[in-house]
Amino acid sequence: MQAILYHRFQAPLTLERVPDPSPTPQGVVVEVKATGLCRSDWHGWMGHDADITLPHVPGHELAGVVVAVGSGVQQWKMGDRVTVPFVGGCGHCAECRAGDQQVCPNQFQPGFTHWGSFADYVAIDYADTNLVRLPAAIDDVTAASLGCRFATSFRAVVDQGRVRGGEWVAVHGCGGVGLSAIMIAKACGAQVIAIDIKAEALALARQVGADFVVNAAATPVVEAIRELTQGGVHLSLDALGHPTTLFHSITCLRRRGRHVQVGLLAPEQIPAPFPVDRVIAYELEILGSHGMQAHRYPAMLEMILQGRLQPQLLVSRTIDLAAILTELPRMDEFGQAGMLVVKTP
Repeated sequence: MQAILYHRFQAPLTLERVPDPSPTPQGVVVEVKATGLCRSDWHGWMGHDADITLPHVPGHELAGVVVAVGSGVQQWKMGDRVTVPFVGGCGHCAECRAGDQQVCPNQFQPGFTHWGSFADYVAIDYADTNLVRLPAAIDDVTAASLGCRFATSFRAVVDQGRVRGGEWVAVHGCGGVGLSAIMIAKACGAQVIAIDIKAEALALARQVGADFVVNAAATPVVEAIRELTQGGVHLSLDALGHPTTLFHSITCLRRRGRHVQVGLLAPEQIPAPFPVDRVIAYELEILGSHGMQAHRYPAMLEMILQGRLQPQLLVSRTIDLAAILTELPRMDEFGQAGMLVVKTP
């Protein structure tokens, strides 16, 4: 099969012919029909993820068709259209038995712990625990956009953030994660403030549901948000992953507000400045969000089928596999508004 590889971190990527994968007894092989290109792929290529063994095939947001099935798989057959969370659980540990596959200590992550979806085929382990059946009405490109950014944002806003109608929500960073969070929060009835440094990103944020926008390059962020909301937001998300957005996200909360950290910080940015005095005095909640379990996908898919969520609007461009060679190293430049998705012929 064709696959994108890197043999050293931060070195040029290559498009190569490599052996086709085989399923484990509990796994399947999926023919990739579409796969998202995400900043998390850039973090992996940079060497920020200790789980990656070289040489490596990245790619973790995918939609496709099952073409091979392991002997122990019970729920899936060849020809099934599927997607998969970027974090898969083993199905056997205490966390998985509690329904928390997204924090499984033995987790399977295509594109990180194992070779990923920037290829013609990808092997997915623990298939009965992790695969998600795709409705016919959701096309491959839309489905591929769900696996990391959209699903992670859904859990961050709905499950971790516990958003309620009428609440104020701030989203710091209007890339794929942030735009997804804006759309989801608005669909849940919140009043949403989008924060970014690029006018193009803020314009797109308005299109997908933001009620107000704040240009962080020109306006003091926290002061603007507290004035708009008369005291601060109920829920704030750092959808970028940067010390500045982390600090702003926490300090723009009203008393007893909730901060959800979604964006990854680079290793050299940790530890980041953290307003502990504000957390204590305001009794703030500080939460993380790491993917979403396969069993929570039906709630998200139903909102898409109802038209309440339209993730297809976040896909700004489709590219071919070879374009990853130049696009992936540029993912930290934040020059792309919306999501990139690789579409196979």
